Formats: sequence, C-alpha cells, structure tokens
Amino acid sequence: MTPQTCILIGAPVDSGKRRPGCLMGPDAYRTAGLAQAIQSLGHKIKDLGNFTPASHPADSDDGPLFAPNETIGWTNRLIRVAEEAMDRGLPIFLGGDHSLSLGSVVGVANHAAKQGRPQFVLWLDAHTDYHTPMTTDSGNLHGTPVGYFTGRPDFGGFPKVTSPVPQENVCMIGLRSVDTPERESLQGTGIARHDMREIDEQGIVRPLTAFLERVAAENGMLHVSLDVDFIDPEYAPAVGTTVPGGATVREAHLVMEILHDSGLMTSLDLVELNPFLDERGRTAHLMVDLCASALGRHVFDRPTRSFR
Repeated sequence: MTPQTCILIGAPVDSGKRRPGCLMGPDAYRTAGLAQAIQSLGHKIKDLGNFTPASHPADSDDGPLFAPNETIGWTNRLIRVAEEAMDRGLPIFLGGDHSLSLGSVVGVANHAAKQGRPQFVLWLDAHTDYHTPMTTDSGNLHGTPVGYFTGRPDFGGFPKVTSPVPQENVCMIGLRSVDTPERESLQGTGIARHDMREIDEQGIVRPLTAFLERVAAENGMLHVSLDVDFIDPEYAPAVGTTVPGGATVREAHLVMEILHDSGLMTSLDLVELNPFLDERGRTAHLMVDLCASALGRHVFDRPTRSFR
C-alpha cells in the first residue's frame, strides 16, 4: 500500500435540510478517532479544520427552498477548497449534510478537467439526490447535488458548473427511497442505478466491480460519496433520513475494501452524520471504520467495540 496524504476538510453544513444536527458531524468524526485510524495505516494527515460558508445574503423563512443562500455560500467555499486540496493529497470531506457535495464534487471535477482526466462518482446512498431546486417538494437542497454536478438546469444563483460529471460516469448503489419526479427524470439517463432489491438478488460486488473497471479503463479520477443512510439504520442510527433495508455492516465494509484494492479513489465524502441522533458514538465509529477500510485496514486489523 502506498502511503497517502489525507486532507481532512471539516464541512459542518447544516443548511441542506430542516432537521438540525449535521453541523456536529466533523467533530464527531475527529472524536471517534478518524485521524488516528488513518495514521495507523501509514498515511499522513493534514487536518484543515472546519470551514465556514462564503459570504451570502441572509435567508428568509418564507421561500420554497430551505436556506438556499447559505447553501450557495457553502457551495462556493467548498468548490474552491476541493480544487486546492486535490493538489495536496486525498481530500476527505467531513459532513455535514449531503448538500456539501454540491461543492465537493464540482471542485474535484474541476481539478480532473485541468488534469485532462474524466471524473467518476460512486454515490452510496438510499436516495438518488437528483432533484433540482424546481423539482424538490421538500425544498431541502441535500436532495439536489447529483442534479447539480451532472449539469441539470434551474440552479440559478449557484456557481456555474463548468466541468459537469457525465451521467454515464455516475454509479448509485444502495437505492431504496426514490420519489416519482426523480424516478421520471432518471429514466433515459446514463446514470447506473442499483437498488437494494438488485443487491439482495445479485450481490454488491458485481455492479461495483463493473463500474470500477470502467474507471480504470478510462484513467478516471473517482470521488466516493458515502451517506450514513447507505447503511441500514439498525447499524447506523445517527441520520435524519432513516430508510430501513440498507446495506449491512459487512456489505458496507466489502465496498470499502474493494475500493481500496482498486486503488482508484481520489476523494471522499462522509455525510449526513447527525451525532444528536447517535447511540454512544456508534454511527461515528462505524463511519470511521469504513473510511479506514477504504484506506487499507484489513479484517484482522479491525478493532472490536461494544456499545452496551
């Protein structure tokens, strides 16, 4: 395993949805020993601390979208931070709700374009997050990042996406909560979509391996966006969008281990951790362990924890 410099980027984004608490996520990951786990694998750590959004107009409470200006501020900030971090190592964005990916993915895609390489995205999530500000019924912008970074219209006020990720370079695994407008919009796109029924019937290795083979064949850069709700809430309760029937702990580790074996991951999101909903740090520790698996931790290296 080649040692890497892992850039920890605290993104306490809490504007993408109405249920508060994700702003505590970055510090929960640190408290759960993320830096120590990564360093134990021989990697270097550069912790940039917690960022704040770029300046933005105040949000009102009477619009159809929740906190759009603050989310635009975060997107502006994280695009710049992501571009700069890619020159220094492997950035790990510590969220924060999933609207942080509006900035993280666009930023890493801009970097990939400068390198003349295609950007790929592995979306590990119960949801497709393919809405636009015009199609979301909830008004919660954490449901829009895939729509944004693939270049869908109607994101007025957000930074212009100059290097959109091609639809066929996006793979979603773990889906089990997709509303009608998203489903209709996704029909006919090139986005690879694998729901939990398919995983139950065929396993998680086949779709993941097929996607990684494409990334390798095209010398792509790979951003992995891991949402807590990819995992079944029985194992990861600290998320405001619990959807039963998700990946087991073993399935989630298998995904991360295969990612490590591939050597293709160039950036990572850890999102939607709400420590206020956790059970004695259980979910934070699991997410730290999954990150460690993606960076080279093997089964026999894994710590045993009791939360009783």
